[in-house]
Amino acid sequence: MSARVGIVVFPGTNCELDVAWALEQLGGRAEPLWHGDAGTKGVDAIVVPGGFAHGDYLRTGAIARFSPVMEAVTEHARAGGAVVGICNGFQVLCEAHLLPGALQKNSGSKFLCETVELRVETTKTVLTNQARGGEVLRIPINHFEGNYVCDDRTLAQLRADDRVVFRYVRNPNGSLDDIAGICSEGRNVVGLMPHPERASDTLLGSADGVVLLKSLLAAAGNRATLPA
Repeated sequence: MSARVGIVVFPGTNCELDVAWALEQLGGRAEPLWHGDAGTKGVDAIVVPGGFAHGDYLRTGAIARFSPVMEAVTEHARAGGAVVGICNGFQVLCEAHLLPGALQKNSGSKFLCETVELRVETTKTVLTNQARGGEVLRIPINHFEGNYVCDDRTLAQLRADDRVVFRYVRNPNGSLDDIAGICSEGRNVVGLMPHPERASDTLLGSADGVVLLKSLLAAAGNRATLPA
C-alpha cells in the first residue's frame, strides 16, 4: 500500500505540485489539503511546502498558522505523525509553535536562489532515516527570510538533544549556528529551508533530495502499516 502524503495548500503556496510530483515518482500518493479544511483526510504524513502563504503579509507564516488545517496538522504531529515544512513551510511550523525559533531576513537583506551544500547532522528523524550522518547534499534554496534565529537556551537545547538536522557547509544567509533545518522533540516534525523536491532528478542539477523524500515515505509507510 502506497504511503499517502498530504500537501497543505495556502493562498500563495507555489511548490505543492513540485512536492507531489517528486513523491509520486518515488511511489507515494499525494493528497492536497486546502488551508480551509478542518481535517487531514487520514494521510500518513504531511508536507507544508514552499511559497508565500497569504502573500507573507504581516510576517512569514503568521497568518497561515491560523488556518483551520493547521489545527489538524498539529493533532497529526502530536499523535506522532510525520510533518515536514519546506522553506515557507518551515516558517509556518515555527509560527505554529510546532518547532522553536523563527526565520528572519537573510543577512544583507538579499533574496537567495542558488544550490547550497547541506550536511546531514542526524539520521534519527522522519526526513533523514535513509541518509548517512555527515553526508553532504546539494540542494537548492529560494528564500528571502531563511536566517534561523532562537534564544541561547533554545540553541543549547537543540544541540544537546541532537535536533539540528542540517547545517550549511557554507552559510548563505547568516543563519544561527549554520542551521538549515531542525526537528521537534519527538523527531517527527522537521523544518528546513532548502527544497529537496527541487533536487529530485539529475535533470534538475541534483538528485540529492531523493534520499530525504525516501526517508519521509519510509516514515509514512511505517505509519500506514499500523493497525487502525
